[in-house]
Amino acid sequence: MDSNKLKIAFFEIEDWEKEYMRSHFTGFELKFFEGNLEREILPLVEDCQVISIFTSSQLSKEVLRDLPSLKMISVRATGFDNIDIEEAKKNGILVFNVPTYGENTVAEHTFGLILNLSRKIHKSIQSVKENGFIPDGLRGFDLKGKTLGIVGTGHIGSHVARIARGFEMNVVAFDAKKDKKLAKNLGFEYVSLEDLLKNSDIITLHLPYNKNTHHLINSSNIVLIKKGSYLVNTARGGLVETSALVGALEDGTLAGAGLDVLEEECYIKDERELLTKGFPQKCDVKTMLQNHVLMERENVIVTPHNAFNSKEALERILETTVENIQSFSKNKPINTVK
Repeated sequence: MDSNKLKIAFFEIEDWEKEYMRSHFTGFELKFFEGNLEREILPLVEDCQVISIFTSSQLSKEVLRDLPSLKMISVRATGFDNIDIEEAKKNGILVFNVPTYGENTVAEHTFGLILNLSRKIHKSIQSVKENGFIPDGLRGFDLKGKTLGIVGTGHIGSHVARIARGFEMNVVAFDAKKDKKLAKNLGFEYVSLEDLLKNSDIITLHLPYNKNTHHLINSSNIVLIKKGSYLVNTARGGLVETSALVGALEDGTLAGAGLDVLEEECYIKDERELLTKGFPQKCDVKTMLQNHVLMERENVIVTPHNAFNSKEALERILETTVENIQSFSKNKPINTVK
């Protein structure tokens, strides 16, 4: 592919992203559209060899057939279920995604919640404002020597394990696909979910949400949790049955919880969707949070699905997108969807 003649159309793109792309694609012909790729726009991009989209643009069979010059689709997200992959393959169109961009970012936020729970940081801040330097009721506990149970040892979960070892914690993990080499390198042990719940002082969830993981923590197994433990969820709200979580907090099975996600959230394809201009209108998260029963509990910390949201993580999405398009232009593709 001759990069000097490459025509690239970017959809669902914001101003700061436009500047980034312009600075990295000198010599390319670029087109920018803030909205989704709609059928009426197709005539404007029918000569483009590359189209870059986020999660709202739908590249159906019909749309792909109306883009005769298209050779590459670059998704600025991990998921790609908005693209007819089979039709793309049939037409010789390569599809690229951003496999990872927030593993350390989400892991760091996870430990932010853990440290907040273990040392009552949020309560301490409020107490100083109201009572001055009086530490009554603010005694916490050390992480050293405690057992951290990690559910899901993918990119994020494995990074959590690395951080935990730095705190000299004992780490156990559950995953349907066991990576024994990873376990050996990071010094953790795979156990059953039942054993993890029974023996962990802190349980942290790092799994995708699907029909197999829906309510993975539920009223049937939450009773197995070691009394006085803590639950942290920075993955997806649907992994935990809310009524079971509330019950466990009320009867003392759980001493507290740190939640970056809630079951009642709108369906989000990719975390970056939260930052797009249309999201507040599409999903009234504010009202949902205000009315949520967990918000009233002193032993629960809720953050607004913000674990992914760091400057570096968002830049990594763009960096990987640039690398993907440049690799395509050099006929050395990376991060292609199989």
